[in-house]
Amino acid sequence: MSEDRSLPIKGVLNKLSIKDLDIRGKRVFIRCDFNVSLDENLNITDDRRIRAALPTINYAIDEGSKIILASHLGRPKGRTDTRYSLASVARRLQRLIKKEVTFLPDCVGAKTEDTINKMSEGDIVLLENLRCCNEEEKNEEEFSKSLAKLADFYVNDAFGATHRNHSSIVGITKYLPSAAGFLLQKEIEYLQGVVNHPVRPFVAILGGAKASGKIDVIRNLEDKVDKVIVGGGMAYTFLKAMGYDVGDSLVENDMLELANEIRKGVIAKGIKFYLPVDCVISQSIEPGAETKLVTTQEIPKGWKAVDIGPASVKLFSEALESAKTILWNGPMGVFEVDAFSRGTFSIAHSVADAYALTIVGGGDTDLAVNRAGVSESISFISTGGGAALELLEGKDLPGLVALTDK
Repeated sequence: MSEDRSLPIKGVLNKLSIKDLDIRGKRVFIRCDFNVSLDENLNITDDRRIRAALPTINYAIDEGSKIILASHLGRPKGRTDTRYSLASVARRLQRLIKKEVTFLPDCVGAKTEDTINKMSEGDIVLLENLRCCNEEEKNEEEFSKSLAKLADFYVNDAFGATHRNHSSIVGITKYLPSAAGFLLQKEIEYLQGVVNHPVRPFVAILGGAKASGKIDVIRNLEDKVDKVIVGGGMAYTFLKAMGYDVGDSLVENDMLELANEIRKGVIAKGIKFYLPVDCVISQSIEPGAETKLVTTQEIPKGWKAVDIGPASVKLFSEALESAKTILWNGPMGVFEVDAFSRGTFSIAHSVADAYALTIVGGGDTDLAVNRAGVSESISFISTGGGAALELLEGKDLPGLVALTDK
């Protein structure tokens, strides 16, 4: 268990907060991230992203605002598609806040404007999926103006989309006073805080499929981190670069030289760099496929690594024992298949049991810690995979830059 899981690191967001706005009686456009998982019957299977937006929504309710909620869901490719409708989100949100939520079948237009103009203080509307409008992802100026026309203030609470240069994230901010919601603030404070002011020893665990997606993270962290643990498919690019035969494991051959350079540079700075020493291999990633346990130096041709092995789990877990800050982004293997999930879930338990501030970087890692049943023991789980990764790489997020400065 962590020593203190409650307080993010302060003073890292120099943008207006929703609390800085006088929103009483005003129309407030809140960009949320309701990009939830749906089953084949369009029922919501995971409402954590909706729940994450509740503090900002409830604050606006308490302030007596006229609340306009907007989000994307999936990729409807600029056209109306019932498979990507936010109608189910409106129903779930209504149950969560115990207050009527009016669902509007369009995000702009005369009917939408008319409904919003008739709102009373405390009323809530949810616009249809923004990405049903082709202009949203193109950040078209006229569409941005149409969205801005609906409100007096803009609040971004959609961290998971804040790396997108879209109308509802960037374009709208040109026409309205723009502030961060509570979730966006919390995400930035935790992730920027752990990168810029970690309590040491600081351990970064990086996994996932490709090394190319995490090279910039290593570069950005190498002056702040004490240990780097690399697992998942990306590990085999590093291992092949060291001269190991990794069979048919996922390897980015064009990254071999750079991977070796990065590894040697990290070690030269006195940072411990861990790679798997054993792995579970298979000829297929299909459920029920035959598996073997081998060292990472003896993966035969025709076989690929699909999970880290028990010796790697022990090595990585022992490396976490002294940590005061742990950042984890990327699973250790193909955890979606039960037979290949043991390594990822074991690391999830080790992270959860650590006496450290523990931060999970969203996306697949978020799903992994939930499937492992340890999410309640993690200090902070980011709601944004791509946005979290770009922030950890040291990149500016367009949606954050666009908000009004204090």
